[in-house]
Amino acid sequence: MNLRINEIFYSLQGESDSVGLPTLFVRLTGCPLRCGYCDTRYAFREGGWWSLEQIMERVAADAPRYVTVTGGEPLAQADTPALLTALCDAGYAVSLETSGALDLSRVDPRVVKVMDLKTPGSGEMEKNRLENIRYLEAKDQVKFVICDARDYAWSRRMLDELELPRRCQVLFSPVHGRQDATELADWIIRDRLQVRFQLQLHKLLWGDAKG
Repeated sequence: MNLRINEIFYSLQGESDSVGLPTLFVRLTGCPLRCGYCDTRYAFREGGWWSLEQIMERVAADAPRYVTVTGGEPLAQADTPALLTALCDAGYAVSLETSGALDLSRVDPRVVKVMDLKTPGSGEMEKNRLENIRYLEAKDQVKFVICDARDYAWSRRMLDELELPRRCQVLFSPVHGRQDATELADWIIRDRLQVRFQLQLHKLLWGDAKG
């Protein structure tokens, strides 16, 4: 079993409900989506092939508590569910960052799933796989990346139609450099939304630097 790895690095979690926690990131190569605001285009094609054993050895070298498997789109590789299970079996607190466009049914239930619902502004709204909602639990998170007021209105409708706050945590995040963060925060407060507002901590600290 082999996976194509773009990079493995130790940093602070920049998003989700574990923001700020020291985390080991395993970034896989490849993604079938092309979101207009994507900040990891280098992961579309760059990377080398690693065996599961090599990945596990590399992860163990940093002795992390938290491990995040990300991309690209990690579920675009068929062996990613096996990697997630191996990480859980090794005792790590494991999270998966996924676009929500691919099947979540094979993901180990111990994994914290951080799943996007793509807004109109992403350019990939049609790729949303809404049947994945059934696989989300209270520990999991749905993330809306907000480009503008239209995205915000659409996201509000999805909250209600899918009853997301009753199922899992919900994250609203402004597109860095495009949607004013204070304006989004004001909308959330005004409308009394039961969501977590978040900024991308890693961009505030390091900009778009890799790793």
